[in-house]
Amino acid sequence: MVSPLKPSISLIDLLALAPAAQKVLSKQLPGPALLMAAKGIVPGLKPADLITVVSVLSQDDDPQLASAARGTLANLPPAIVQGALSSPLQEPVIACLALQLGDQPNVVEQLLRMPAIGADTLVHLATHATESIGELIATNENLLLKHPVVIETLYLNKRVRMSTADRLIELAVRNGIELAIPAFKLAAQAIANELIPEATEEPNFDDLLFQEAERLAEAAELELDDDTFEVNDEGEERLKEKFIPLHAQIAQMSITQKIRRATLGNSAERLLLVRDTNRLVASAAASSPMLNENEAARIAASRNVIDDVLRIIAQNRSFTRSYQVKLNLISNPRTPFTFSSRMIPHLRDNDVRNLAKSKNVPANIQLACRQQMQRKISGKS
Repeated sequence: MVSPLKPSISLIDLLALAPAAQKVLSKQLPGPALLMAAKGIVPGLKPADLITVVSVLSQDDDPQLASAARGTLANLPPAIVQGALSSPLQEPVIACLALQLGDQPNVVEQLLRMPAIGADTLVHLATHATESIGELIATNENLLLKHPVVIETLYLNKRVRMSTADRLIELAVRNGIELAIPAFKLAAQAIANELIPEATEEPNFDDLLFQEAERLAEAAELELDDDTFEVNDEGEERLKEKFIPLHAQIAQMSITQKIRRATLGNSAERLLLVRDTNRLVASAAASSPMLNENEAARIAASRNVIDDVLRIIAQNRSFTRSYQVKLNLISNPRTPFTFSSRMIPHLRDNDVRNLAKSKNVPANIQLACRQQMQRKISGKS
């Protein structure tokens, strides 16, 4: 979990400020004058010094001063903001502006150019970035290479475009940076091998999209001004994503995009992607930190997943504590015997007896269950 951004106001260099600003921040003024300063009223100060004063007061121990200053930062006139951003700001001030104005692309674009911007501020911006702000951050490759944690944060932000996430992984791989994100090695391998997405087996792809979009549009009872299509950056008309069936959305993705969706997506997406014919994608879905016990049980019972997926589930101790997951793995003929055989002693007697007689499990599982029954009988005699 990312820690909240806490501007280090104590690091402000007062000597770099105008005398009037120094006087305010050294608390040489009476309370009413400090409150006026928190509201942005300090005659004679240039925008950069004024914003520095308000930023410092926004972190003051006096709750009245801090509240007033935060309100001032959030509602600064655009001319003051732009005037301040045209000068180099100190790192704590940049952090305060990121906290209060980090949802404004024009502000973020200029903050990213500040020489003093710190890693914590960048991580905060990346954590809360919208699609457009995520794109702004992602284009600053020098900052990303200097602070790889920002790449990780952007990748894990679901609002960041798939294409942007692809570029971030490629940037890391190209520069030999190993990221601490789920399935990074799988995504890196996909890029290194220049894998090509598997062809979809869905018939009549264009017809299917049209029919499904038509059905969903009727079910949603669209408003008169709502449309199932949108125009992309190239001026081409395309079906809006919310009207494209999930399997069709996935079929259009690259391998690295599938890996990201498998890692960060919802349950329905994971349960589709865990059956993907590409082992990197399927393994990413099985390794997702968002995978829950119920999903693991369903996957463990599926005969349409590759051995690697079942191996990942079997090696996850948090899942194999579940009796149902253990039973499903043992009952699944695709589970490697090395893993399923170790779980047999943990089954209830009636399940062991049923598996010993079942024709739906491999012969080696039947034999192992019979041997387990014999050991139980021998132990009682």
